[in-house]
Amino acid sequence: MIIGLALALAALSLDMTAVPPGASAAPAGGDAPDASTAPTPGGDASDTSAAPTPGGDASGSLAAPTPGGDAQGTTAAPTGGDAQGTSAAPTPGADAPDASAAPTRGDAPAPEPGAAAPAGTSVFRGYAFDTCVAPSADTMRRWKSSKYRAIGVYYAGRGRACKNQPNLSRSWMRAVHANGWRVLPVYVGSQSPCVGAKNKKGVPIGRYPRTQGKNEGRDAVTRAKAYGIQAGSALYLDMEAYSYKKAACARTTLSFVQAWNRAVRASGYLPGFYSSADSGVRHMDMARRAGEKDLPSVMWFARWRIPPRLYGEPALGENAWRPARRIHQYAGNVKERHGGRTLVIDRNLMHAPVARFR
Repeated sequence: MIIGLALALAALSLDMTAVPPGASAAPAGGDAPDASTAPTPGGDASDTSAAPTPGGDASGSLAAPTPGGDAQGTTAAPTGGDAQGTSAAPTPGADAPDASAAPTRGDAPAPEPGAAAPAGTSVFRGYAFDTCVAPSADTMRRWKSSKYRAIGVYYAGRGRACKNQPNLSRSWMRAVHANGWRVLPVYVGSQSPCVGAKNKKGVPIGRYPRTQGKNEGRDAVTRAKAYGIQAGSALYLDMEAYSYKKAACARTTLSFVQAWNRAVRASGYLPGFYSSADSGVRHMDMARRAGEKDLPSVMWFARWRIPPRLYGEPALGENAWRPARRIHQYAGNVKERHGGRTLVIDRNLMHAPVARFR
């Protein structure tokens, strides 16, 4: 996520005349096995500071959230499962994200994306951060002095920028969760064939997107289980910004995402989706309006340099992916210091499912 967002606008301007994608179509030649291999999760080690991901937007001057964003409140009660930690205090004058809104024009006939959340899904509402390398358990303890109470962890996938995760392990997950943190497991798999970021072009979705998506979805579940992440958890697919107006590329990407979602759901997990608001997120909402099935159940959209807010996002239908199904990444590649430890992070506001642990 810290990766490649600065290239999103350039990528989106490549093909403004192509027919906007709607329905999914099979690639030429049919589908056949095309399994991808994800890196093996790293072991436990001592504290390291996360380095910024190359290709991101170094916007360290971005300020903390301003009043007028979505309300934080207390965390939503889960329908079974693990208890939620307390979240940041409400932002004065904030919107109430659970308030119902009238459908926007063209939004009413579209179906609700995804399947219902599995029994026992845990939901967190508040501030979250993600960083390329998982910090040590000690750093996480120190960062309890911050407003954040959830962390995005790049736990698997062949497209990860930071494959070496010296702190990440099953025991790290347990320790961090026991310390009151909620975890957002992020899977960075194969990327769209028309991805904008140069450092993601080496891991493209291939000729058989459905088979590849199915295999990587199963891999996402297998890796999650290895870290002790239980069924009912949300797993988030990271798809960096791509030129969704290129029809053939959009069809391939959508087929991959749908297959990934089906595989994750079949194992009892909840598929989430991360991308740039004006790229992959807009593409998924177009697919929703077109009546496509097997779409993500949770939407994590990146739109920087604006106050944090979950609703009112122009790339999403007002009544889509709600309630408790949205995350807004509102700043990226910023340095913050808490408890004597500095990290380079992305900032997020969320009201969405998280990982469950025993």
